[in-house]
Amino acid sequence: MPKITPNLWFDGQAKDAAEFYIGIFPNSRITAITHYGEAGPGPAGTVLTVDFELDGHRYTGINGGPQFTFDEAISFLIECADQEEIDHYWYKLSADGGEEGPCGWLKDKFGLSWQVAPTAMNEMLNDPDQERAQRAMKAMLGMSKIDLAALRAAADGTS
Repeated sequence: MPKITPNLWFDGQAKDAAEFYIGIFPNSRITAITHYGEAGPGPAGTVLTVDFELDGHRYTGINGGPQFTFDEAISFLIECADQEEIDHYWYKLSADGGEEGPCGWLKDKFGLSWQVAPTAMNEMLNDPDQERAQRAMKAMLGMSKIDLAALRAAADGTS
């Protein structure tokens, strides 16, 4: 099967975004940068695309202009092992103009949507004990950044 690489459309910020993301995720790097030539459509010499990897996953940022913007129809899920990871990604991605949302969702300063969630949340929400799952769901719906201890307490009925 051919590799699938998400392409992210920016309005002149592709390199800034790639540098921002590789500064947050471990084992990440910019792998290539291309520039507009004389044929355009952007000004010759300006960045056209930035290829980068976030912990081994490939992405391309393209400076396509203001015609398209991000919305919540597409988001990236970060499955976190513990509260420390949740806090790290939440605060890094929502910094400098990012926007916190409900249920572990946020938009970064470039408008890209992220879901920062513990791996344990999926287990709680899909628990065979429906009362436990519903308590976890109710707690999650009341959160912005996910508080793993509070989520567990709610699921266990001890909050």
